This record gives sequence, C-alpha cells and structure tokens, in this order.
Amino acid sequence: MWIFKPYKKAALVLSGGSARGVTHLGVVKVFKREGLKFDMVVGTSIGSLIGAAYCLDLPLEEVEATAVKTTAMDLLDITISRMGLTEGNKLENIIRRVIKNKSFNDLKIPLAITTVDIETGNELYFTSGDLARIIKASCSLPGIFKPIEIGGRLMIDGGMKQHLPVAIAKKLGADFIVAVDAGFCVKKGKINNMLGILMQSIQIMGEELARHQSVHADIIIKPQLGDTIDQMAFNKAAVIIKKGEEAAEEALPILKKYIKTET
Repeated sequence: MWIFKPYKKAALVLSGGSARGVTHLGVVKVFKREGLKFDMVVGTSIGSLIGAAYCLDLPLEEVEATAVKTTAMDLLDITISRMGLTEGNKLENIIRRVIKNKSFNDLKIPLAITTVDIETGNELYFTSGDLARIIKASCSLPGIFKPIEIGGRLMIDGGMKQHLPVAIAKKLGADFIVAVDAGFCVKKGKINNMLGILMQSIQIMGEELARHQSVHADIIIKPQLGDTIDQMAFNKAAVIIKKGEEAAEEALPILKKYIKTET
C-alpha cells in the first residue's frame, strides 16, 4: 500500500473514454520514452487500466499489442441479469492479462483508481485492494456491465462522477496536475435503439463533466480524435494510440519545464 505524503508533487490524471481512452497508451509511451517522472497517477475507467500498466512499468508494446487486437465483443459476455447486460468476466480476464495479475504492492508509481457507489452516489478512490477487480469496477459502465461488489458496496464506472479526476489528485496532495482527456463523441442523427440511447447519454454527460473538471488541471492534453471515433471504436485502436503519441509529443516542450526527468 502506498502512503501519499503531503509534499509538493506532480500528478498524471487519465480520463475515461472506453475505446477513445486507449489514446492514453500513446501518451504514456512518449512520457516513458522521455523519462518524465510523476509522483502519482490517478485514473478513471480505461484510464485506470492504462495507468496501472504505466505505474507497474510493464512493457507498453505488449499492452499495445493486446489493445490493437481487442474488439468490443472480446469484452462482452451477455448475461440474463437485472443488473447489467454483461457479466464482466471477459473484461476482468483482459485486465488481469494486461497487468499480468500484479497488485498495488507491485506499483513503481503510486496509483489511485476512482469508482462510484451506485447505491449512494458517492465517489470513492482506491490505493489498495485487488487491483484487477478495482480496475474492473472503474470500467463498469452502468447498464452495460453489472456493478462490482467491493467491501459490501456496489461499484460502477468512476467516470460517472469523475471523468477527469483532477479533484482526487488534489485530495492526494498533488499541486501540479497534467490531465489527459480522451474526450467524447456526441453523435448527431437519429437513434433507434436502447443501446444507442444509453451510449449517447453517457457521451452527453461525460462531455459536460470534462468541461467542468478540466479547468482545474495545470496542463490539459487532449488528443485530436475527432467526431467519428466513438467509445466503441476498439477496431481503431492503432489510430487512437497514434493520436495520443502526437498529442504528447506536442506537449513535451512545456511539460519538460515543469516535470522532472530521469537523469
């Protein structure tokens, strides 16, 4: 378990975004190559998964190889349940494979993961526990995945309240925050099914959350994913990752003025 001490520190905050959030992988690839040193990482939803891989110092090329061959159907195991459309076992298996079933104790950089208690509406963040299960909870979009029980509470996607968890980083003592926002794809046009309504609602809500939460970061990196790559575009992972690399490269000059680098 990591102890977060109240001294000057820089945080990297990674947003949610489902498939769009794979762009974080391109960002952290550049940061790792350049030796940028963050004192903590705070992640929501897919940002928590990529944040974990980064904080564990795993080979990012292996994570990328998994990302580019993963489809939406690889994540979904349809179930008959009043709590969600999918069981989430496939999602958990992929998470455990990506992080090599490692734990919070294996982290090289402290990591905090956000979730929401669906029965109270309270946001929570974790810095210890079953790492893979907590990432799964943070990725569990309500209505799509069943909520995950942790400590007697039913937890859902942290992005429901903290798409860009800058406030959590501040609570943990960060006084310089670099936030990466994968953004949303609010589509224009007719919607004619329940899943379309659900996904569009999440896009609209997330876009508004991001607008309010991003203003509290010191530096915002927003990969240019456009309005054609939506939250389910896992088949475009290679392009999404490349956009993350490009955004990180563009931000490097100013980042190197503020973020320590390995010597």
